[in-house]
Amino acid sequence: MIFGSGILHDWPMTSPLAILCYEKLLPGSQMITRLEDLSYRVEVLNDSSRLVEVAGQSKPMVVLVDMASDRHDVASAISRLRAGEDTAHIPILAFTTKDDEPSQETARVAGANLVASEEAILDQLPSLLNHVLEI
Repeated sequence: MIFGSGILHDWPMTSPLAILCYEKLLPGSQMITRLEDLSYRVEVLNDSSRLVEVAGQSKPMVVLVDMASDRHDVASAISRLRAGEDTAHIPILAFTTKDDEPSQETARVAGANLVASEEAILDQLPSLLNHVLEI
């Protein structure tokens, strides 16, 4: 099922929705599979500039954002999501490489609830999601 510029995988409406925003194909596709294994419906965005619009329309339970982008200012998208009246409450889990401390700090300053290492995120995703949803 297509929704906006992203893909909304076909899950029962009782499953929680996660928006996954990424540009790198391999970790992104692995993350989709992992979220679906955890019974999430997944809406995929490859353009973080549309994050606020799509989150406002689809009302996700959580947003996962890869900080690595060659085309968009991901931190700005997080800040706009956090500043939006309809989206400020949505938990945001940002991820980046473990050695990219500037991106980690940028994600925190922009308003991400939790920042994780992309190298470990697939294995730790259930506990990371539990943690970010509790915050």
